Amino acid sequence: MCVATAATSQTTPTRPAQPAPPSPGSVQPGDYIAAVVNSELVTAGEVDRRVEAAMANASRQNLRLPPAAELRRQVFDSLIEERVIITVARESGVRVDEAELDRAVQNIAAQNRLTLTQLRERLRADGTDMTRFRAALRDQILIEKLREREVYPRIRVNDEEIERHLAQQREAAAADAQLNIAQILVTVPEGAAESLVTERRALADKALARVRAGEPFDRVAREVSEDGNRERGGEIGLRPSSRLPDLFTAAVKDFKVGDVSAAPLRSPAGFHVLKLLQREGGAAATVTQTRVRHLLLRTSPQLAADVAARRLAEYRSAIESGQRTFEDLARQYSEDGSAASGGDLGWTTPGSMVPEFEAAMNALPVGGLSAPVPSRFGVHLIQVLERREAALEPRQLREQARNVLREQKFEQTYLEWAKELRARAYIEVRDPPQ
Repeated sequence: MCVATAATSQTTPTRPAQPAPPSPGSVQPGDYIAAVVNSELVTAGEVDRRVEAAMANASRQNLRLPPAAELRRQVFDSLIEERVIITVARESGVRVDEAELDRAVQNIAAQNRLTLTQLRERLRADGTDMTRFRAALRDQILIEKLREREVYPRIRVNDEEIERHLAQQREAAAADAQLNIAQILVTVPEGAAESLVTERRALADKALARVRAGEPFDRVAREVSEDGNRERGGEIGLRPSSRLPDLFTAAVKDFKVGDVSAAPLRSPAGFHVLKLLQREGGAAATVTQTRVRHLLLRTSPQLAADVAARRLAEYRSAIESGQRTFEDLARQYSEDGSAASGGDLGWTTPGSMVPEFEAAMNALPVGGLSAPVPSRFGVHLIQVLERREAALEPRQLREQARNVLREQKFEQTYLEWAKELRARAYIEVRDPPQ
């Protein structure tokens, strides 16, 4: 029996004239079509292979899977969703050319420290040929391209959400900070008369005036303070904010190191004059910036990626042996605007480079030289020159917050978008794989 469905759609769409024929080898002897999705097919064999892959992955990572029947249902549903998105991508003009697919295969091989020949052998050992692997990879790239083009523009992050996120970050940073505060304490007995309170306040005011007039805080504390830290100049010592009185942490929240209270603080113990001696953690957000240089060979019909990688491996050997310098080779061979400066790209901030370049760069120590790194621009040889911690500017903080919030909203936005696509799709579920 065949049941035509259109997910949550209220009407049954018109069936396409004829689905595209299955790709060569996609329907094997004994296999059968489990579903038709627009002009694409889902076969029982695909479901079997996807289930086997999920089980193997779960075994490697010691993950718990749902019962077998539920796992097959989830896999079957996932394949239908993929086919919906793939057909929409193709109909909307999204394309993956052969050069782009070649680079993606190169990236996967490089990430697994394999040559293309070794990757092909690994796939064959796993029961997959390169043709099927490339077709699946092409579909993945199509899906990612369409998701990037269609889903991200749907995500809205307003200024109020950004401010709330930044406030939460500041609170978390403040809670993690460690503070070293010195105090001058003038005690006030519990239930003291108003006249005594006034007298004690005057002593605290006088101590503060001496500090503001230039006397060392620790000297005044030793002479005036009535707490157990007076012999250390009132220094409490470095402690987490959570172990300090809320009165103290609130008072020094906006202090720079060396700042002193504008006026004595009143507490049940008496009057306090505070000075911030040290703050660790909880400061303005920082990122690790990397100064890096590279030598880029752009791939083309005349220069295949594997040939470019072999050339860069030769350059790397020449640099390591001292026969050539990185700067000279970059000036002579690099096909990038940085060639004139010896490949120097200057200081880079996380997120400013393509992921494969950034991942390779981050894995290198200072002075480290990478193996050839494929990217969509070609193949790179990378060297890290310096690293530093840098505070983010307010504009950068807001942009970082916006990106975090966009990512948090992505999954729900994607699910809503995918549901809309399924509602408009033609989906004919034949006998589901058992």
